[in-house]
Amino acid sequence: MTSVAHAWKIRIVAAVIAVATSLAAAPAGVAQEGGYGPPRTPWGAPDLTGAWSNKTTTPLERPAELADQAFLTEEERAARNPESGVSTEERSAFMPTGAYNDFWLEQGELNLRTSLVVDPPDGRLPPLTGPERQRQQVLPNSFSPTAQFDSWLDFNTYDRCITRGMPGAMMPGFYNHNYQIVQTEDHVAILVEMIHDARIIPLDGSAHPAPSLRQWLGDSRGRWDGDTLVIETTNFTDKVTTRGGVMIAGSGHLRTVERLTRVSDDTIAYEITVTDPTVWSAPWTVAVPMTAMDDPVFEYACHEGNYALPNILSGQRATDAAGAASR
Repeated sequence: MTSVAHAWKIRIVAAVIAVATSLAAAPAGVAQEGGYGPPRTPWGAPDLTGAWSNKTTTPLERPAELADQAFLTEEERAARNPESGVSTEERSAFMPTGAYNDFWLEQGELNLRTSLVVDPPDGRLPPLTGPERQRQQVLPNSFSPTAQFDSWLDFNTYDRCITRGMPGAMMPGFYNHNYQIVQTEDHVAILVEMIHDARIIPLDGSAHPAPSLRQWLGDSRGRWDGDTLVIETTNFTDKVTTRGGVMIAGSGHLRTVERLTRVSDDTIAYEITVTDPTVWSAPWTVAVPMTAMDDPVFEYACHEGNYALPNILSGQRATDAAGAASR
């Protein structure tokens, strides 16, 4: 539904930097290179600026056959690394109508971890709460071949090119896993290539706004803990309702804590801890390395509301009419 738009990418890095500039201890289990000290900004903070990618084929949750194995050996990683991208069968299962070939997919490679989830220790997401499990059973799924599209309300915020929500916006999906980070003394800005989400994070010690002010990506406040940027985000909207795949997201009760540590010239160790007692039965943490890119972040030309939706809905009406005529 957002397919051909991605072919027409236009550089927007200069504009993003202009906007952000106008605003002005490593995570658990991640070690800096021996004696490594990150580059510094003119005001002395660790320099995280640049374009970064978190693409990887490491699964979110640990495969059942790996049980309690938290890390692969180098030999196991080499044997498991895909050599030819996503298979036709896998792609067809995800998008029955086709749309993307491997040119558009950024698969990356496995890292040595067997899952992106590092806590709980079993590498699996905590169970959903009972009410959340019941709610998800009745949510419309636009990727289902049997989906019925009665109105725009049957599409989630990802379908409508609005947002993937959090923590999904900061986790790999299947393409456009790229981020532009810029800094000033009192702000950090993160541009997310997929769905063109943008996060502007004050570092001035100011408090979150009143709970009544809700935003798609919440309200973020950052601080430096040694060489680690810690970002705490609250005040999420409850309008991001889909919570699976690249759309994994919490409710209005969500709280996230992110940690970004530059551990080498080409790697940021990124962790996010997710807490939402109305969705998951316990907090959970994901670790995703971010690798420096030589290429800039590009425009993700999927427009809010998604221009394809009127065509999809008119197609459904034609299908409905054909079905009625045959009865």
